[in-house]
Amino acid sequence: MTTETDRPAGRPGDLPAGEHPEEARLDEDIPQRILRHGGHSPAVTAFAEALDRAATAEDTTRTARKHGRALWRNAARRLRETDGDDRPLYWSRLAMARTLRERRGDVPEAMTALELASRGQEGNRLPAGEDRLRILVTGFDPFRLDEDLRRSNPSGAAVLAVHGTTLRTPSGRTAHIEGVIFPVRWADFTAGAVESALDPYLAPGPRQADLFLTLSQGRRGAFDLERYNGAWRGGGTDNTGATAGGPVPVPGGPHPAWTVSSLPYRELTAEAGVTGRFPVRDRTAVTEVPAGGTDPVERPDGPTDGSAARAGGGGDYLSNEIAYRATLLRDTLDERIPGGHLHTPALVFAEDNTDGITDRTLVADRQAITSQLRALLTRAAESLG
Repeated sequence: MTTETDRPAGRPGDLPAGEHPEEARLDEDIPQRILRHGGHSPAVTAFAEALDRAATAEDTTRTARKHGRALWRNAARRLRETDGDDRPLYWSRLAMARTLRERRGDVPEAMTALELASRGQEGNRLPAGEDRLRILVTGFDPFRLDEDLRRSNPSGAAVLAVHGTTLRTPSGRTAHIEGVIFPVRWADFTAGAVESALDPYLAPGPRQADLFLTLSQGRRGAFDLERYNGAWRGGGTDNTGATAGGPVPVPGGPHPAWTVSSLPYRELTAEAGVTGRFPVRDRTAVTEVPAGGTDPVERPDGPTDGSAARAGGGGDYLSNEIAYRATLLRDTLDERIPGGHLHTPALVFAEDNTDGITDRTLVADRQAITSQLRALLTRAAESLG
């Protein structure tokens, strides 16, 4: 099992004092409109009032954890009761983080408690029992916000929609689903956020997941099942404006250049039957530097022996990295667990919507993606036998 000493130092959300670009975006008009639309403004106010009553650092941390849990729980409930919008959780979390800094300064323990609790990353709460199936799904915050602050992320929306729910397989088994959402920040991944969150689900024990699925937003019009994941960062910009390039920094090692999805891809792809509006494609292409070579080469059918990774099927950004880290952890803890990465279709606004925070096209596509995810999870769960 992975231990704390195996991970590099750092806490989720850590940044140098005064450098919080995600929170700075809160002052723009669109985030404020999304906050009002989401209905969590009273939660932010209640958090501020509770912080004012906290007498000690320990009280502050307990308050941050309690209100983070409430935000996560209520965001999932409200999303399922309304239009499936993931963005209010993201912006409300940032509003609470800024409130914490304004009231108490930079308190690392309290900030970590708020981050983990409001992302569902407090440990495995799946039920035990051999008669139950247990599924973990992960998603991401909205990203590329400097291009459009209105962005939603269908992976986060889908995770919130299925978190805490059950599904019934055709053979009559019940599958219980838990979800967690990750930040689009290189620093958190370097600090071991993926391993910390997933270890309780993948380690052997009575609540071990029977299946895990990492999700992120991909291209328009299709789901992509990513077969191979590469140990390489391509240098993309994250939500804080940071970039990162080079090998994926996983402690210990040596680690393989590639990991492989163990999801039941034949049952999940379009050829096995239609699960919803979007085709599901089995994507096997990668970019590698062949053994003994110096230049990157694209391979349509996966990596060759001894090659170095330059991009997995899911690219060279955090989608690929979460898939790599999750499947590497699987291989370390229990290779029998089916798991891998699925890119959802991308969300877009209606063509005539230039400044509205939502529209029918966005909502319909987001709900169709979530509905199809449930169908895909049902099919995957049935394949477990």
